[in-house]
Amino acid sequence: MREKFARFMSGRYGADQLSRFMVTAALVLMVINLFLGWGILSILVLALLVLCYFRMFSRNYQKRYEENLRYTQATARYRYWLSKQKDLWKQRKVYHIYRCPSCKQKVRVPRGKGKIIVTCPKCHTEFQKRS
Repeated sequence: MREKFARFMSGRYGADQLSRFMVTAALVLMVINLFLGWGILSILVLALLVLCYFRMFSRNYQKRYEENLRYTQATARYRYWLSKQKDLWKQRKVYHIYRCPSCKQKVRVPRGKGKIIVTCPKCHTEFQKRS
């Protein structure tokens, strides 16, 4: 069975970031529709899934690649912001992160040092904070 599916998918585009986003959006809309019961959401979910499977089974690599490229370029800023927030969240276990009062630069200070004077690396303003 696995070989038959592999043969069927050879020469087809398959899944990419845009199709994963469309499937996720369809699932979220499906859950929302469970509570609201709107018929239009059911149609939208069905349309998203049909479009997603159309893209996955398509043999037109160039067109699907360009669609995915436009999607990734349009969402690059948001994905970068989310990755920065994820990194900051991981660092909060070991560091306090403060903003400089004058230039708003983020300054990272190790936890557990008591009251310290922090010097901003950008504008060299000194301010006192508790670590």
